[in-house]
Amino acid sequence: MLAAFLYFDMSFMVWYLLGPLQVQLAQALQLDTQQRAMVVAVPILSGAVLRLFLGMLADRIGARRTGMLAQCAVIVALFVAWRSGIDSFAQAIALGLMLGIAGASFAVALPLASRWYPPQHQGTAMGIAGAGNSGTVFAAVFAPMLAVAFGYEAVFGLACIPLVLTLLVFTLCAREAPVAVSSKRLSDYARVLVGNRDAWWFMFLYAITFGGFAGFASALPGYFHDQFGFDPRLAGWATAACVLAGSLMRPVGGHIADRIGGTRTLLTVYALVTVLVATAALQVGGATTTVALFVLTLLCLGAGNGAVFQLVPQRFGADLGLITGLVGMSGGIGGFLLAAGMGVVKQHTGSYATGLWLFAAVALLGWGVLSGIKRQWRNDWSAVSAARV
Repeated sequence: MLAAFLYFDMSFMVWYLLGPLQVQLAQALQLDTQQRAMVVAVPILSGAVLRLFLGMLADRIGARRTGMLAQCAVIVALFVAWRSGIDSFAQAIALGLMLGIAGASFAVALPLASRWYPPQHQGTAMGIAGAGNSGTVFAAVFAPMLAVAFGYEAVFGLACIPLVLTLLVFTLCAREAPVAVSSKRLSDYARVLVGNRDAWWFMFLYAITFGGFAGFASALPGYFHDQFGFDPRLAGWATAACVLAGSLMRPVGGHIADRIGGTRTLLTVYALVTVLVATAALQVGGATTTVALFVLTLLCLGAGNGAVFQLVPQRFGADLGLITGLVGMSGGIGGFLLAAGMGVVKQHTGSYATGLWLFAAVALLGWGVLSGIKRQWRNDWSAVSAARV
């Protein structure tokens, strides 16, 4: 569990690294709002797609070996970016694509931790391992400060230090659970998706919760800078408060879902997120009020992330590696659409309000979908699962 958490934590730190650096990058490379949003959104999309392939590799050679290979690739990418520099929009996009490997750590860390625990403790176990997304807090707090002191390119080199230390700990401490895991192919992913509505529902639900968390975590530094004139450090600190709330609530959300059921937890999450984001879109109050609204929003989304993965192992225990990759991919796609969409909306309308209204509407749609299928899930799963639905 410790190895999975630490690996996930540091991976999320570098996956998110371009988000807190976006203001400095945009100024240095003369990027417009839409290009800036694309730079921070590309790692999310890359991570989403690569999760499928890391999931397959983890099933084939083991999560431990896969994690080690992925960490090495990310370290090399950051080292090259530090030594060679990032001098254009295209180079920033290329680095973002490579940092997606760190985002794909989702498909390594969660199965590595989950396979050690029985169904009734899946929400708590997955929540604790998944709380590694708190690594985004480190990036939000320290990356802008280090960029001011040493330049944004130096941040890439400095990030290699904790990654190398984490690689050593992971190599020494990570252990595979003593369970049989069959190798998966792309056709197996297709089998899970074809004719299986539950898989699609889970992907949609997680695209809202994790997509909202990742998308806002990447977009908020730029949002706070544009909306309230925050400098990069202050924007990073405000974003860190939001991200920390969401990260801490992930294991709590999993634990709550173990106690009262994942569907009940998610219904509450979607209702609260709808109200909070809609209020932020109305621009009621000043900067402090808006930051508080986003802290509460990401707190709810973090709880929702834990709740989704309390439910997933109950429905797809035999295909946990497959569904983890698919659901994780959908969460990344949701984050990409939110982060990129916020920039597109701002570029063409001059305001972020429309983007916030759209996300609030999607959260409300999630509430409606889950309200319609919760009874069927409870009836179908209660006979085969010891955990609460």
